[in-house]
Amino acid sequence: MIERIHIYHTNDIHSHFEYWPRIQSFLLEKQKLHQAAGEEVLLFDIGDFSDRWHPFTEGTRGKGNTELLNETGYRAVTIGNNEGITFPHEDLAALYKEAKFDVLVANLYEAEQVRPDWCLPYKIYETGKGTKIGVTAVTTYYQKLYNLLGWELTEPFTELEIQLNRMKEEADILIVLSHLGIHDDKKLTQLFPQIDLILGSHTHHYFMEGEKVDHTLMAAGGKHGRFVGYVELHVDHEAQSIPLLKARLFESQLLPAVQDEEKVIQHFMDRGKAQLDETVAIIDEPFFYSWKEISELALLLCDAVHEWCEAECTIINSGLVLADLQKGRVTKFHLHQMLPHPINPCTVELSGAELKEIILEAEREDWPEVEVIGLGFRGKVMGKFVYRGIEVDKEKLQIQINGEPIDSERMYKLGTVDLFTFGKYFPGIKRSPNKTYFMPEFLRDIMAWKLKRL
Repeated sequence: MIERIHIYHTNDIHSHFEYWPRIQSFLLEKQKLHQAAGEEVLLFDIGDFSDRWHPFTEGTRGKGNTELLNETGYRAVTIGNNEGITFPHEDLAALYKEAKFDVLVANLYEAEQVRPDWCLPYKIYETGKGTKIGVTAVTTYYQKLYNLLGWELTEPFTELEIQLNRMKEEADILIVLSHLGIHDDKKLTQLFPQIDLILGSHTHHYFMEGEKVDHTLMAAGGKHGRFVGYVELHVDHEAQSIPLLKARLFESQLLPAVQDEEKVIQHFMDRGKAQLDETVAIIDEPFFYSWKEISELALLLCDAVHEWCEAECTIINSGLVLADLQKGRVTKFHLHQMLPHPINPCTVELSGAELKEIILEAEREDWPEVEVIGLGFRGKVMGKFVYRGIEVDKEKLQIQINGEPIDSERMYKLGTVDLFTFGKYFPGIKRSPNKTYFMPEFLRDIMAWKLKRL
């Protein structure tokens, strides 16, 4: 007797709801059909479902996203870095309070290695025909950032070994929900060949028909809801042979249209806007932004970061600012539209020589046109760089810090934004061993603080 088990999976939706009505309708219909046939169906999300760039997620503190997962019948989810390190500790702890699904995260702990009461390290799911499916999950090892938010994160490979050993005596099938990325997933296939299926995410990779490495099948569905993943699992109970797995992706834009889907999508925006309709400040004059020229709004943000971080000098890119501020009432929604990024301010300690190299690189004229993707950035281009406490004479290649010539040997505390500590743009910033991240405040929180002080 061959048992057919149906597994559907999503990952890295990032609160992109352009296809969500179609995805939800499709998943509900598929579950209904499989259940009517007496076949097991499991639905998983592999993290970064909630992203605070969208007003719906920001306004509901992610709980609206949990409602969507509930409505769609998810069996289990794991967290990505967008749930784990962009929500304050208390918000993440409350994010799944009303969840009707399991939250699986093996490598996340409260202080002193206490497991959170809202998540499990693994779960065994038993089908109607007696097949036991062991599922565990791990999330990206951003240990320092989790620590700053009051969590403890263990090394995911070590944690997986523990959980897989616990499950192997009980489970017929082993599945890992991995928010580690494609490179680590490939390592998992070598280190843990007993894994039957890895459902991947984080690096936004996708496999149209999965990728088999020896015994293990890897499956992943890209980003922003472009695809819905499906794995069909055949278990031969009589032969007791190795289970057969086949994977494919469904392209979301080709799924059947849903009645009034545009209204549904707009509802998410409207609900978020309503919940963010809270006055932050009243301003007497408008502030305007530009990516190509130095603008007053970019300078105001630079001042805010500089003061919040108590830096000696500060550098940010004007591409962070995505909207003007009009005269009068400024709400949380306005600031969210202006600064939707899940980006934190930070300071970096650099020698004068390193700082000079960074400033001269920032003076390149092509920055306003450089497209930026990822690293928390939700805008389009880098934009012109603006400074506080830094003066540049490009003709003489001279730089002053707070009115004094830069000292190549001296150490400086530079204020900036965290995307430069992770990315390729300024290697000197990325290499610095002395970085301080200011969390959980985002740039829009710092701007709110600054506007209230004007």
